[in-house]
Formats: sequence, structure tokens, C-alpha cells
Amino acid sequence: MSFLDQIINSKREEIKILRKKYSLGYFEEQEYFNSSPLSLIDSLSESKRLGLIAEIKKASPSKGILRMEFNHIDIARIYMENRVNAVSVLTDSKYFQGSIDYLKEIAKFKSVPLLRKDFIIDEYQIFEAKASGADVVLLIGEALSAYQSDALIAAANECNLEVLYEIHSPAQLDKINFDKVKLVGINNRNLETFEVDIRTTKMIADALPQGTIAISESGITSPDDIKIISHPKVKGILVGEYFMKSEDIEETLKRFINTLEEVKNEN
Repeated sequence: MSFLDQIINSKREEIKILRKKYSLGYFEEQEYFNSSPLSLIDSLSESKRLGLIAEIKKASPSKGILRMEFNHIDIARIYMENRVNAVSVLTDSKYFQGSIDYLKEIAKFKSVPLLRKDFIIDEYQIFEAKASGADVVLLIGEALSAYQSDALIAAANECNLEVLYEIHSPAQLDKINFDKVKLVGINNRNLETFEVDIRTTKMIADALPQGTIAISESGITSPDDIKIISHPKVKGILVGEYFMKSEDIEETLKRFINTLEEVKNEN
């Protein structure tokens, strides 16, 4: 059994509890469920530089605790005050020490789209995301069949959420209905081996249809990395660990954004 399979099995147990505790109607009655979402597509399309989705991530299965002095509210404020295009919030508790409550609390003052990043395999998680203030949900192609993907995309549409569909190899391209999915996350980390190769971004971006907005994920930590993933279809990058490990998140973020602007000017 792969590590991803272990995570999915754990997630199935969590969903059993979620389904017993709440109904879909309960989520529909929550404060954020009928609120107008902020569009990640618009945020990236209107950006004058390569877009940045900055991630709030306390820990990872491969590297353990990333940040001991962790305050999701403070980190989210720093991100938003420094003009990121969106904030990604890890909500998985068992493997990433995240929480759905982080999303709810950040949604109270959001000024950019919020992405719920989790291992989503059930419509209840989609409804929970919307009820908790998310604007976008992550779907991981490696964890889903084409049928599951279509069903979850339909649930996201019903909840007025955008979908970021993540893949890490061309083998998952056949699962994507590009008439319904415009945002594709290209994970440079192989979810089976956890090895990172940022050249994956260009390889998969070449295979995406015109009109797709690609986002490069994982392993981007330097100006040279940004240049390597540069591609006409890549409109944004998702960065988490690099900021989480920084002694001064705000200063590191400012330097990073300056680099994004420099790369844009060079192109």
C-alpha cells in the first residue's frame, strides 16, 4: 500500500464521522455558504506578474514540523498584506497538522481567494469547504477515478467553487474534462516516491490544451527555479514550505515577489 493509499484510507474514516455529524443541509445554512466567491481564475488572469498562491502549512509527512512558532492568522495577514494572489490552507489534521477551523478563521478577513487544500474524495468535503469560507478546492487526480473527478467537480459547481485539479504525470490527463476544468495544478512532487523534479511543470504544461491556466506546485525555492518552470500556460506558482521555514516570512515573501516581478519584466 502506497503512502497516498494510507492517507486516503484515513480520509474515508474521517468522512464517515463527518457524515454522521452533519447533513448537507447543515452546511448550506452556514454563514459562508451563500457568499459570493473570490475567483482564483480572475486573480491569476489579471495579475501583472506570475501569480503566487502562498500556503499555510504547519507540517508535512516527509519533513515533519515546518514551523514551530505557527500562527495561521498572522501568516494569512502577512500574505494578504503583501499582495499574494491567493492563500492555500492545509486542512488535513492527521498528516499536515492543519484544521478546517483555520479556513473558517481566515475567511473572516480574506481579501484574496482561499484554497482548501486537502485530500478531497467526497462531496461532503466540498460542501464543508464552501461552508467554511473556501473559494477554491483542490482535487488530486492521483487519488480519484475519472468518475469520482466528474462527480466532485459537479459538487463544486453546485457550491459555486472553483476547482484546482492537480496532477503529477501525463497519465492523469485523461481524467480531466477540460470543458469544466480551467485550473490545473502541476505537482512537481511524485506522490508515490515524494521525489521532486521541477522540470515536470514544463513537460505537462506542453500537453495541456490552450486556455488552461496551469499552476506549478512543489519544489520552487529560488529565482532559478522560477525560470525553469516558465511556460506560457503557467500563470502561477504555489509555494508553502519555503515561507514556512523562513525566520522572517514577510521579508522572504517580499523578496520572492520582487523576483516574480523581475522575471515577468525579463519575459
